[in-house]
Amino acid sequence: MRTRRVRGKALVVTAAAAALALVAGCSSRGGAAASPSVEKPDLNVAVVPAVDSAGFFVALYQGLFSAQGLNVHFVPATSSETVIANQVKGVYDITGGNYVSYIQAQRSGEANLDIFAEGSVMEPGAQGIYTMPDSPVRTLAGLKNRTIAINAPKNILYLLASSVLAEHGISPASVKFASVPFPEMAAELKSGAVSAAVMPEPFASGLEQAEGGIPLVDLNQGATTSFPVAGYVVTKQWAQKYPHTLAAFYTALEEGQQIADTSRAAVEAAMEDVPPRSACPRSPRRSWAWTAIRSAPDRSAAWTRPGCSAWSTSCSSSSGSLRSTSTRC
Repeated sequence: MRTRRVRGKALVVTAAAAALALVAGCSSRGGAAASPSVEKPDLNVAVVPAVDSAGFFVALYQGLFSAQGLNVHFVPATSSETVIANQVKGVYDITGGNYVSYIQAQRSGEANLDIFAEGSVMEPGAQGIYTMPDSPVRTLAGLKNRTIAINAPKNILYLLASSVLAEHGISPASVKFASVPFPEMAAELKSGAVSAAVMPEPFASGLEQAEGGIPLVDLNQGATTSFPVAGYVVTKQWAQKYPHTLAAFYTALEEGQQIADTSRAAVEAAMEDVPPRSACPRSPRRSWAWTAIRSAPDRSAAWTRPGCSAWSTSCSSSSGSLRSTSTRC
């Protein structure tokens, strides 16, 4: 995984770029008071809890948003596709996730969005297709007429997997793609409900550690080598209304991404602190247990760590996102 920052490109929100100079220097990592120019200090931010968003989680964990006068409430998202409608309604101020879903929403008229910062691009091992150790699927050709799990329909994982399949002479139409949230993919693979799953880190490492998951193919190849994966988004109306707030958020995010680019230890520490967890980073320092309870129409789950208060999380079928509360150890 490699984070990327946008500098002077069309993806950057014009209002944020203009306000950035006003916000820069108004606060420090040492914990400065909120800048008077920050119009909205309390933010609801929905981000997919994957390593693609490591820069955000480093900034959150190290207090970089607080240093800019922002109180960021993190809401774990199943995918960017599932949170767009609520972002348009104003439930979420900022969201982070895959570009494909955002572009689809923009083209369909579902939302009027600005991608103001890049999150990550493909690197070896960042995204892959995984199977179970007892699976009869040993090659990509073995996926024909079988089901592959992705976290949302027609999103970036679908695009990446379809590209690799096509480059190996396998029609994407010959496989079935099923939408399964990342935390549930391991169970679906183990039960045989799906034959393979497209997974990012840290979920892929969790599958390998807990169930002996087997990487079938790395998706960083061919046409999708170094492919842009994820970014951070606001609505254009929100950007115009809160330009200084957006600039402050961008400043903290960029600092977090710079740290994530150079310090794996910082990424691991930040990601280990993030619910929901069905998978742990490679660091064995914490042991998490996963319990999921399904009910209709809502799902609820709890993530616990020995000797620690539980993260409690609920998932609403209407919003498609998970909201967490916790007491940190």
